[in-house]
Amino acid sequence: MAAQVGGAADPRRAPAADGTRTVVLLAGASGSGKSRLATSAGCPRLNLDDFYHDGDAPGLPRTLGIVDWDHPASWDQASAVAAVVRLCREGSALVPVYDIARSARAGEHRVDVSGAPLFVAEGVFAPEVVRPLQEAGVAVEPLYLDRSRTANLLRRFLRDVAEHRKPLPVLVRRGWALWRREPADRAHALAAGCRPVPVGAALSRLRAPTTTPATTTTGTPAG
Repeated sequence: MAAQVGGAADPRRAPAADGTRTVVLLAGASGSGKSRLATSAGCPRLNLDDFYHDGDAPGLPRTLGIVDWDHPASWDQASAVAAVVRLCREGSALVPVYDIARSARAGEHRVDVSGAPLFVAEGVFAPEVVRPLQEAGVAVEPLYLDRSRTANLLRRFLRDVAEHRKPLPVLVRRGWALWRREPADRAHALAAGCRPVPVGAALSRLRAPTTTPATTTTGTPAG
């Protein structure tokens, strides 16, 4: 039975009529608030950042003397795509749990979206899976969370320090590097098919039935 919200059936939790589901790919800069937004929306969520390779995996890209965790090659795209496809078609998938502070997988857990026609897959590498998912034939709606890159810089730094993600000098160097490249990363996401949306529009989309189109904006946020 569909979940009830305020006495009415919540369309996000209603069973999909044909047994398939729509995945909303939520892209955006590190620190833009993707995870917080997905949690606030209350719909099922897959964390794409859990598909990073272990730090001792051979052949990882490097920059500034360390692994370049902002390069797509540091991430297991094939496994992420397979998990999203499985969730869309079967409603359940066993996925890794990643410990960013240790740069290693810490286990695995099961994500279950079987009661919902829509779920979110969010992460900085979401643009990399738009085309593979389209080619796999699943229903995908790619969005880009469009926010000020300076605010992203501050949110990212405060979060990473609070969570002890990496040593402080690494966080400072990485933060400024990401701030400088964010316009290019945004352009890459849009070229991959992501639609830019402000926070309010993204939240409304995730709280709406799958038939409700996302509201988008093509403006460039203030830096």
